[in-house]
Amino acid sequence: MKKGNFILGALLAILMLVTGCSDDFLNREPEGRFSEGDVATADGVEGLLIAAYTMVPGGGLTGQTWYNDIHNWVFNIASDDALKGTDAGDQPEQSFIEAYDFQAFNVHIRDKWRGLYKGVAAANNVINTLALVEDGISDARREQIIAEARFLRGLFHFEARKMWRMPVYISDENFVLNDLESTKIPNDREIWPFIEADFEAAASVLPETQGEVGRPTSWAAKAFLGKAKIYQGFDQSGNANTAKMGEAKAVFDDIINNGPFELMDKFQDNFLVATRNNAESIFEVQYAISSATGDAANRGIGLAHPYTDPWGCCGFYQASQNLVNAYQTENGLPLLDTFDVTDVSADTNADGSSVVTTTLDPRLDHTVGRPGILYKGFKIYQTDFVRDLSYAGPFFSMKHVAEPEAFGQGGWGNLSANNYRIMRLGMIYLWLAEAEVELGNLERARELVNEIRSRAANPDGFVPNAIQGAERNDFSIEEGVPAANYDIATYDTPWTDQALARKAVRFESRLEFALEGHRFFDLQRWGVSAQVLNAYIASESQHRSYLQGLSFTAGKHEYFPIPLEAIDRSALDGQPTLTQDPAY
Repeated sequence: MKKGNFILGALLAILMLVTGCSDDFLNREPEGRFSEGDVATADGVEGLLIAAYTMVPGGGLTGQTWYNDIHNWVFNIASDDALKGTDAGDQPEQSFIEAYDFQAFNVHIRDKWRGLYKGVAAANNVINTLALVEDGISDARREQIIAEARFLRGLFHFEARKMWRMPVYISDENFVLNDLESTKIPNDREIWPFIEADFEAAASVLPETQGEVGRPTSWAAKAFLGKAKIYQGFDQSGNANTAKMGEAKAVFDDIINNGPFELMDKFQDNFLVATRNNAESIFEVQYAISSATGDAANRGIGLAHPYTDPWGCCGFYQASQNLVNAYQTENGLPLLDTFDVTDVSADTNADGSSVVTTTLDPRLDHTVGRPGILYKGFKIYQTDFVRDLSYAGPFFSMKHVAEPEAFGQGGWGNLSANNYRIMRLGMIYLWLAEAEVELGNLERARELVNEIRSRAANPDGFVPNAIQGAERNDFSIEEGVPAANYDIATYDTPWTDQALARKAVRFESRLEFALEGHRFFDLQRWGVSAQVLNAYIASESQHRSYLQGLSFTAGKHEYFPIPLEAIDRSALDGQPTLTQDPAY
């Protein structure tokens, strides 16, 4: 302590020399900083609420903009959908995640914790500061602010509960802005009930529609409440919790039967800047960009773009061969058990067209870039899109990439205003189908899956065939000619086998939501991670040699370790209040 006091005294002495004989500096408020009194106004608390919203994308954490990205692509590379991509030496922290070598000091895992709990703090700060505001705000608006803050707090904690087996829940009662010790509480209880309570409270107050896009509605809160329940629908061994399934079903039925949402006619309308906040959208993470700045753009996924022009950076988040194979069909239906027996080739003919003639689900070419097929309207995809073909293979992710009409504003073209559809009606359909299967309502589950498949079968949404021009970036479109032999059909035979129905619903979820950041957590919640991912490693390592020798450990790798930094900083009286996951 003497050494610390000496340093502090020296700094004060330097300050006095700089300011001469005046002691005004002792009375000045730090620039760019606010006290509770400064923001305890109607305008101030509205500003704090906006600040809490800025934490949702994940870029509001000082010093990084993508480890904590809401798309969760950094962590979805641990699934069977995605590879780290780029080259072997780029971001080794991600290589450890891909290899199931989850370490408590990994900075990506650390910053995910930092970002989520900074978001929790921001939401709690809104609630606590609002209590200090005496004038200038109506009772109705007070209720709305609290509801929005609780929605956000529920969302941040939900993301934490997906990442960690036993994260901590921090309420506004725990949180004191100027007391760093206030949030040092143990992670000794299951936090799902608190997450549900936040979404329930938000749903009871929020309006059915919002005047400002990006604010949650009561329907959004209900959707996340249902998602919280369906995430509790299975234990780690894959046994169904039918009580939770029943609760989830009630919520999802309400949204489908009474909500204002409808499936878009075309699957790709969920991934275009031009069709943001559409009729299918329940809650989107909003991005914005102008020619002046890209600060509000989707910076967190900027590195996950092709390595060729017009992007040029950085080649992360490639698609696996296993995922591409999953889109093969027979008589229009997926190959539930045999999809990975035969590979979808990445070879091309002399004219650059794909050699593949087998039947495919049309969603493939809106999800994955593959050689010979038009890539989101830019140009015909070839292996020059990939940074290191020998390392991570020929395929690339696509959904998050903005279309050409929205490219190139704000400097770096990888930054776009392509919102992240974190909650849309298609998800509600397939989650409800899951619940119906476990509750024995197999035919209702089949109806729901067929709604999704019927939309995917709309020929107006098929990727058109493109013919390579004389220059690499030139192509022409063959109107009315699809890019591949697309064949997708509905399930027309009644479902009578629960196990088969369950398999079909889960397979449909993979096809519909691939590379949107959900797959790793879907396998986790279904209790099938080890079974699926060890089979994936055995298969994918035949193509990607660096995966050879890896394995997924059941009971451990479903979740990530709590960051060592968080445990160290949780100490009270010399003892940490956070406890590491026993699996680590």
